[in-house]
Amino acid sequence: MNQEVAQTTSRAGSGRFRWRYLRVLAFFTPVALGVIGWDILLRAVGLGRIARRTAQARYRRIARRYRRMATRLGGVWIKVGQFLSTRVDMLPEEITSELSGLQDEVSPEPAMAMRRVIEAEFGAPVDRIFDAFEDSPLASASLGQVHRARVGEERVVVKVQRPDIHELLEEDLAALRVVVGWLKHYPPVARRADLDALVAEFSRTLWAEVDYIAEAENARRFGKMFESDAGVRVPSVVASHSTRRVLTLEDVYAIKITDYAAIDAAGVRRAEVAERLFRTYLRQIFQEGFFHADPHPGNLFVDPNGDSGWRLVFVDFGMVGHVSERMRQGLRDMVIGVGVRDMDRLARSYEELGVLLPGADMRRLREAESAVFDRFWGKSMQELTSIDHRELHDMAHEFRDLVFELPFQLPADLIFLGRCVAILSGICTGLHPDFNVFEGLAPFAKDLLADEGGDWLKMAFQWLEREGRRMAGLPARIDAALTGLESGKLRVQASPTPELEEQLDHVRRGLHRLAAAVIFASLMLTGAILYGRADERLSVAAWAGALVALGFMLIR
Repeated sequence: MNQEVAQTTSRAGSGRFRWRYLRVLAFFTPVALGVIGWDILLRAVGLGRIARRTAQARYRRIARRYRRMATRLGGVWIKVGQFLSTRVDMLPEEITSELSGLQDEVSPEPAMAMRRVIEAEFGAPVDRIFDAFEDSPLASASLGQVHRARVGEERVVVKVQRPDIHELLEEDLAALRVVVGWLKHYPPVARRADLDALVAEFSRTLWAEVDYIAEAENARRFGKMFESDAGVRVPSVVASHSTRRVLTLEDVYAIKITDYAAIDAAGVRRAEVAERLFRTYLRQIFQEGFFHADPHPGNLFVDPNGDSGWRLVFVDFGMVGHVSERMRQGLRDMVIGVGVRDMDRLARSYEELGVLLPGADMRRLREAESAVFDRFWGKSMQELTSIDHRELHDMAHEFRDLVFELPFQLPADLIFLGRCVAILSGICTGLHPDFNVFEGLAPFAKDLLADEGGDWLKMAFQWLEREGRRMAGLPARIDAALTGLESGKLRVQASPTPELEEQLDHVRRGLHRLAAAVIFASLMLTGAILYGRADERLSVAAWAGALVALGFMLIR
């Protein structure tokens, strides 16, 4: 499979699907010319107001045309559209909202074509492989389709790749690389994303989706992950009837998660479904570091007939996400920051996750966070969507410098997590309009804090190491400042303004807090080391001194 990925990064479009390559370029060429004319040339000659006034209608029209093209072509382009719908950090809202409803559903392949794929994989007629096989597909997607069947007495579903899907993907990815090459010359997009890394990640994920051996292993891993959770069901793999292009699984299809009437009729509370779905994903992301990355309505079901009540059902494990330990820590800090309204921790999470562009104004960012928390924290999704647009406009005007700069980027390893969370948010809100993400995050954030508290000594050492690195840089900075004063390159204002006085006072307070913090940490660690090894009275004295230093730090 790595060889196939390498091929897609080096070859140009060719072969029987060349018409697709040309069709895509025919779509994007006028789009690129329009961007050059409206967004670059008009602004360059001082007519940017005209471009801004027509931007919303133009962007919406482009997104609608793209949606029609993606629905007609299927393949890569539906996946690209779904991906673009999550890129609120670099695309206008008119485009992302129009593409957000793009579903991975296309016209089904003829039954005989799918039977030929199965027979080529197993070297025998379909009727000899399965005891029963339904020609009418249960679901049809851009890369494959699903048929119901039977193995012995067991009801199964058979996922079959579309014929020639590998050649089709190569053509589509070749066209995608050409379009991305154009985007590299458009700074508003290029500066917010590593486009080459995005294409590489996107290609890797697509090739993984057509490797059903890997998908079978993902399904097994999810099954083991939730084997002790009676509220979640994952289908088992029928290994004897699975290959790289055909995957046979236990039939667990039940009530579609967006069939609200059927869920209500089954006596299942939709609010509980939203809460369980949200909680399940928190576990996948923050505890397991491995998550189902394609939670659209066709892959989630509600089974009302579980042994211990209703169950949440997952299917289709072709698209999964992995969360590194560093990313997980950044996400934990983000959840804790939102859950307990800790702006400093939230800002730190941005740095850990690498979502800030160089030179971002952290002070201004904290001010914006504080305003957002004061106005929106604790509201349900329904309340958030009903906020007067004039209020949002006023806030956008207040922080227009941040809105203009948009100092955010989304690294490649966070792309599919961002897409997953966006889809998940829509599903939870649809199930329960009063779904409140803050209520769901707050107890989880407190649990994460409690887990951190259980290893306080390790955290203290990490904190000391971090603060030590900051202090180690102070002498060099002071020396540079003094050198600048001596050489005349650094100028000092003789009559300090109130703003300068406030900044100097802030620096003084910061130095006092830093000194108190170092004393506090040192005495706390001394007490921990002396406890049980020497005179415990010395240990208590050290801890008492640490508390005094802590009090001084908080007061200052």
